Amino acid sequence: MTTHEPASTPARPEEWRLFVPKSITVIAQEGYRLADFRADAIAGLTVAIVALPLAMAIAIASGVSPAQGLITAVVAGFLISALGGSRFQIGGPTGAFIVVVYNVVYAHGYDGLALATMMAGVILIAAGLLRVGAWIKYIPEPVVTGFTAGIAVIIFTSQIGDLLGLELGRAPAEFFAKMAALWAARETLSWPAVGVSLAALAMIIVLRRLAPKAPGFLIAVAGATAAVALLHLPVETIGSRFGPEAASQLPRFAWPEVTLARLQALMPSAFTIAFLAGVESLLSAMVADGMTGRRHRSNCEIVAQGAANIAAPLFGGISATGAIARTATNIRAGARTPVAGMLHALFILAFMLGLGPLIAHVPLASLAAVLAVVAWNMSEHERFRQLLSGPRGDKTVLIATFLLTVLVDLTVAIEVGVVLAAIIFMHRMAEATAIERGVSLVERDQDDFARAGREAYDARAELPKGVEVFELRGPIFFGAASRLNDAFEAAFPPPRAFILRFREAPMADVSGVGALERFFKRCAAHNVRVVLCEMSPRVRSVLARMGLLAHVEEAESYDEAIARTAAAQG
Repeated sequence: MTTHEPASTPARPEEWRLFVPKSITVIAQEGYRLADFRADAIAGLTVAIVALPLAMAIAIASGVSPAQGLITAVVAGFLISALGGSRFQIGGPTGAFIVVVYNVVYAHGYDGLALATMMAGVILIAAGLLRVGAWIKYIPEPVVTGFTAGIAVIIFTSQIGDLLGLELGRAPAEFFAKMAALWAARETLSWPAVGVSLAALAMIIVLRRLAPKAPGFLIAVAGATAAVALLHLPVETIGSRFGPEAASQLPRFAWPEVTLARLQALMPSAFTIAFLAGVESLLSAMVADGMTGRRHRSNCEIVAQGAANIAAPLFGGISATGAIARTATNIRAGARTPVAGMLHALFILAFMLGLGPLIAHVPLASLAAVLAVVAWNMSEHERFRQLLSGPRGDKTVLIATFLLTVLVDLTVAIEVGVVLAAIIFMHRMAEATAIERGVSLVERDQDDFARAGREAYDARAELPKGVEVFELRGPIFFGAASRLNDAFEAAFPPPRAFILRFREAPMADVSGVGALERFFKRCAAHNVRVVLCEMSPRVRSVLARMGLLAHVEEAESYDEAIARTAAAQG
């Protein structure tokens, strides 16, 4: 299977449609009826209810006011849905940004954050126009999982002060310094705050199990607010820390100070914000595609993320990207078009205008409980453990990225993780070349009708009706195995069975296995049988350790795979 694509070449004139927002093409092609608006309005309101406490909690953890989180959800959320390449994407502040936003605000103030975010927006627009969106598949999964888990640890540790009601002030950004400050403030522990945070946490967990469709975050925060007010508990609230108007400040246009020195100082942070925004938004769009069977436009989505990150800071907002949990909520609530995302932003604006004075009474301990759950969800602990069972090189990348994220810096973690993954990949390629050295270069450079090509072409005549075959050639690494989804689309409507031949796949890494796993789940969702054949012991060992072979069938040879699918048909 080929793995090269001209993703970085400028878009040709006939490809301008790739940059047209889904909000335009969906309505133009399908129309927009009252029933669609009703469904979008219900979904938008549902997502707004979920997003309201999250936006405030993320903003506070990021070192800014709750109003700035809400403004981000309004401005960036509207633009991401209006201009984006995903039908169901919901944008706004996310937990992934907490670390980098806090560090920038700590070092350069909010004005520095605004400039860094706008610079990131410019980078994103340039990346989208250069069609870099397709490159998302080349980011190794251990890097993504490692820094996501690391961010989860940092988010949780940043909330310990509010969970315990410690009189901490502004905690340091560095991990060990933060732990030392928390320990030094241990004598100020507030038992009422502990009670509020534990009660809110328990309510969220119980509601998730007994009533998963209920807005658990909002119910927990509202219940904690009512309890603090009725019992007159001495617990710090949004109003006591940020002022009574903290959650009802309307967006105000302001241009950050721009100097060459500031641009140079903020450039690393801008690249980190752009990287996070691009990765998170496209991962969220991919999740939405998997839930709905739709296809997003990756480069259009990145351009929309750029526009949103330029606009939000101009009105007092912070960095934004696609939010996976809110996007999934939007889909489950019955959204039909991007209008649902735009309405979600307008509903949040209405909440700011109508509920601002009430929001000031929200206890910070309850918002800390919300972020504790967000951190647990972000940690992807099951996936983390699964990757630890993969090849040694992938484990090294995972652990190194995780530790560097927590103990050093997110930017350093990403850089080291990607470089380390590339070095390990080159080492594997050298090993794979050594394994295949018996194949002549002349033979491998032949055209499509060389010996291997003719065999694969002739073998199609043996296929039973309703069976499709796909041969994986070369290493099953990050990016390569994702082409299976393209094969699935090309075979649509789905065949009765897929035969995957691994005879020219010398090795696999955990990112490739992750792509295979997503392909297997997609086949299962469409009742498509999958049979694997001609796997080398090396590839089979990796797939077995990662638990993939339990969900598919195996055959020793291609003929046996055909016999199995033919027998099932009979």
